[in-house]
Amino acid sequence: MNYKRFFTGIIFLLLLFSSSLSAQRSRAQYPGFMQNSYYGINIGYIDYPFSNEHLVTGYTAESIEVPHTAVRLILYGRQINDYLSMNISYMRPVLWVGYLDIYHEGELIHNRRQVPSMNVGGLTAKAQYPINNRFSVFGEFGLSVVTRRGFKVDDVQVMEEANYASYLLSGGLKYRINEKFDLMFHCAYTPANEKANHPYTIFFAPGFQYNMKPLPEETVKANTSTGNFFPKHQLMFEYSTNAMGYGVNDFVSKGTIPVFWGGAVEVEKGLSANYQRNIFHTRTTFSLDVGVSASYFETIYGSDFFTLAAYPVFRFHLLRDSTTDLYFFYILGGPAYISDSTIDDIDTGKRFTFHDYMGLGVFAGPSRNIIAEIKIGHYSNGNLFSQNAGVKVPLTFAVGYAF
Repeated sequence: MNYKRFFTGIIFLLLLFSSSLSAQRSRAQYPGFMQNSYYGINIGYIDYPFSNEHLVTGYTAESIEVPHTAVRLILYGRQINDYLSMNISYMRPVLWVGYLDIYHEGELIHNRRQVPSMNVGGLTAKAQYPINNRFSVFGEFGLSVVTRRGFKVDDVQVMEEANYASYLLSGGLKYRINEKFDLMFHCAYTPANEKANHPYTIFFAPGFQYNMKPLPEETVKANTSTGNFFPKHQLMFEYSTNAMGYGVNDFVSKGTIPVFWGGAVEVEKGLSANYQRNIFHTRTTFSLDVGVSASYFETIYGSDFFTLAAYPVFRFHLLRDSTTDLYFFYILGGPAYISDSTIDDIDTGKRFTFHDYMGLGVFAGPSRNIIAEIKIGHYSNGNLFSQNAGVKVPLTFAVGYAF
C-alpha cells in the first residue's frame, strides 16, 4: 500500500472540493447545477432480436426468451433554453434475455442461460418545439454506450461480451401538467453493431419528468429561518469490519424488493476519511450534501486496495429533540477511482467505478456537533463495463465532527 499516494489523494480531493463550492451563497436555495434541471423515468416495452447468430459457432438454442419490460432513467437533464436541453440517461430491461435448451453439435449441454446484464447509457442533446402551452414534441440525438456481459457453458464462452460506443436516437411527445411535472411518451433506438455481434435496441414507453425550477423567495426565507440543525461541514473517520458478518448487506440486496447491492468481492476491514458539505436543505426534513472520501480496504482473502470518491448524500431527518437529531441517509452513484480492477482473482471491471452507502446516523450533544453513523457500502461500475462483480463493504462505524 502506497500511503504517501493515499494521503496525497485525500488532500487533493479536499482542496478541490472546498474550492468548487466556495461560490454558493445560500443553502436554502437549490444550488446552480440543480436549478432548471430535470429528472425522469419511463417504463415500457423494449425489443432486441437476439438469435442463435449471437452465439459462437457450433452452439444453438432451441428457443430464446426475450422479456420486454424495461426502464429508462433520465439521471440528469439540464434545460439550456426553451428549445434545447442535455440528458444523461440509463436504459435496461427488468429481466434479462434467456437462451433455453442450448446444444453443441447436436448434444444438449445446458437447459437455460441468461445474458447476465445488458444496458444502454446515453449522453444526448434534446431539442423540443412547443405545439401549444401544454403539448410539445421533442427529439434526442447523441452518444450511447452499449454493454452486454455474455455467458459461458462448461468454461466455454458461448456468447461473447460486448462494450462499445454508438449513437442514440429518440423522439416523442410531452404534456405539461404544471411547472414541476410533465408526462411524456417517447421511442429510443440504438443500431445493431456487427463487430460486437449485438442486435439493435428499440424502446417505447410512457413516463414522467420532474422539473426543478429555482425556489420562490418566500420558500427560501422559510428554509433559511428554519431553526433546525443543518451543519455546513462534516468531517468523519470510519472503520469497516465483517466481525458481525454480511447479514445486513444480504438482507437489503437479496430480498423480494432489493433496495441496495451486494458484491462478489467481500471486504473484511477498512479505514476511511470523509468530508461532506451541505449545499441545500428544506425547512425540516431533507438535506443534500456532497462529499469526498479516501478509503483503504482489505478483503477476506488478503487483497488490499484503496479508493477515492466524490458523492452526493441524500439525508432525511427522522427525529429531532433537544440534544439529538436522528437521520437516514443514502449515498448513490458517486464517481470513484479504485486502485485495482482485479481483486481476489475477480474481475470487477475498470478502475472507474461508483460508490454507494446506506445507513443511519445522529447529530448529538448540546450543539449537535458530534456525529455517529452506522452503514453498509458497495462499489460497482453500474454495468458501464462488461465485467461488474462489485465490492461488498460490511458494517461501517463512523464518528466525526459537524460545524
